[in-house]
Amino acid sequence: MQDHKKKAKYYLWPAAISMLIIVSIIFYYFFCTFSKSNEDQFVYIDGDDTPDSVYTKLADIANSCQLAGFRTLARHYGYEKNIRTGRYLITPGMNTFTVFRHMKNGHQQPMMLTIPEARTTELLAGRLSQKLMVDSTELVQALTSEEICEKYGYDTATIVAMFVPNTYEVYWDMTLEKLMQRMQKEHDAFWTDERQKKAQKLGLTPNEVATLASIVDEETANTAEKPMIAGMYLNRLKTGMPLQADPTVKFALKDFNLKRIYHNHLSVESPYNTYAHIGLPPGPIKVASIKGIDAVLNRQAHNYLYMCANSDFSGTHVFARNYQEHLHNAALYAKALNERGIK
Repeated sequence: MQDHKKKAKYYLWPAAISMLIIVSIIFYYFFCTFSKSNEDQFVYIDGDDTPDSVYTKLADIANSCQLAGFRTLARHYGYEKNIRTGRYLITPGMNTFTVFRHMKNGHQQPMMLTIPEARTTELLAGRLSQKLMVDSTELVQALTSEEICEKYGYDTATIVAMFVPNTYEVYWDMTLEKLMQRMQKEHDAFWTDERQKKAQKLGLTPNEVATLASIVDEETANTAEKPMIAGMYLNRLKTGMPLQADPTVKFALKDFNLKRIYHNHLSVESPYNTYAHIGLPPGPIKVASIKGIDAVLNRQAHNYLYMCANSDFSGTHVFARNYQEHLHNAALYAKALNERGIK
């Protein structure tokens, strides 16, 4: 009996040691730190990724043994047949099993998306595609599709008015449709009853406010001056004068680097040429800023009908009530441009 106990003890120790080794290996591969970096890392998995491409992306982040553990879990749990897109956060202390669970279940990290004040739909689409999984070509096609724009209550000229340049929490892999729905939701939330009442008082729709605001934005970077400029353009609309806004001519020509607008530029045939056409252009000439929109809604009341860039190049403008005063201001500015050799 004593010999039997000794033999049992003799075999028990190797079994225990073997079990300890197995547990240690499991712990090391699956429950030790996955990332080889001491900083937060992100892995972006898109719709074109395959198991091999996922492993390649993770290889830049993971320790080799922990990546092997991830691959083992992937094979065992069928991850390779159901890859979830997303932007996944991998922190320095996160273990292999946690990383795998997040990626398998699509538990991705939200991100902050800032809508840019882009001048064209192509630029808007390009900037957004740099931040999201949405393809820029697909987004351009949507923004230039009458059918899709109409679905959200716009046309191809006014659709950019739906984008309010604020910062929103979103998921990186949101679809084009979800992006459009989200922008519509945020637009509706931005246009509170108070803002809508102010627009109605001016006799403008939200799209028209955004259109005028986009012109004001392009006229000046001086926020304090925007209500003054908005008031001048509203005076022109009220009296039936053409807006004669230089930024609309640049937009019509698609040349945003023009420093001076000459007479030959004014002959461009475009509904955005506010020298040739009375009233507002068909839609915004850029994604209007919130400050620009609020400047229109809270425009400064005055009697000015003309404005000209200040000859001191301070970025501000001088205003005039009549054309004679304006000609004087314009001559001073033209002289200053010529002295500096600006063409």
